[in-house]
Amino acid sequence: MTDFSGKFGLIVGVANKRSIAWAIAQATARRGARLALTYQGRFEEHVRELSQGLEPAPLVLPCDVTSDADIDAVFAKVQQEFGGLDFLVHGAAFAPADELKAPFVNTTRSGFAMTMDISVYSLIALCRGAVPLMETRGGGSVVTLSYLGSERVFPGYNVMGVAKAGLESAVRYLAADIGPKNIRVNAVSAGPVKTLAAAGIKGFSSILHVYPERAPLRRNVEVSEVAEAAAFLLSDAGKGITGEVLLVDAGFHATGM
Repeated sequence: MTDFSGKFGLIVGVANKRSIAWAIAQATARRGARLALTYQGRFEEHVRELSQGLEPAPLVLPCDVTSDADIDAVFAKVQQEFGGLDFLVHGAAFAPADELKAPFVNTTRSGFAMTMDISVYSLIALCRGAVPLMETRGGGSVVTLSYLGSERVFPGYNVMGVAKAGLESAVRYLAADIGPKNIRVNAVSAGPVKTLAAAGIKGFSSILHVYPERAPLRRNVEVSEVAEAAAFLLSDAGKGITGEVLLVDAGFHATGM
């Protein structure tokens, strides 16, 4: 049920080898998926180098998710090369560093707009591009990446917490909107993982120490565990699930702070 042989996937948001999106790429590729990976600007070298370790060789395409022209170009190339699309992974998220350092009440209008555009609206734009390609395949699955900061206050998470709340709401609205086309939309809310994005959050290292003390499993999660959960949702094994936020955080969300 989690076999991806003959499946085509697009993965957006790989930055380096620590990216959750990269772990999902590995998890689906080793099950037989043919992938297209996108990169943003300065990450091209990293993504191209990583792609050399995947079989079959993936497409590697530029994509600035704030550009509709870039997004259109990606889907045009995917359609040309694959003829359709079975799954989409949305791992794009960004907030200006100053917005994560300053008190939340000092969030700027421009910083808020940029964070929401990259971290939330991009999912909507990418789904819009994916729908016709998934319809040719009889349906598909979309997974995005969230965090518990969407529901609870984590020091230093600030505007990104608000963005993740918006992202999870977008998941539900998209699931309802494109579900009749047999396209599922879900989110995986991971526990703290040492990614490039996490490095920009003040006090992130302290969060890593809290989970082993308070999570029911008494440990942090591994990025591979998050990827396996995403692969489940992307595969036929998860074909009855949509509009869901699946928490993969060693059970921390179920406990009091």
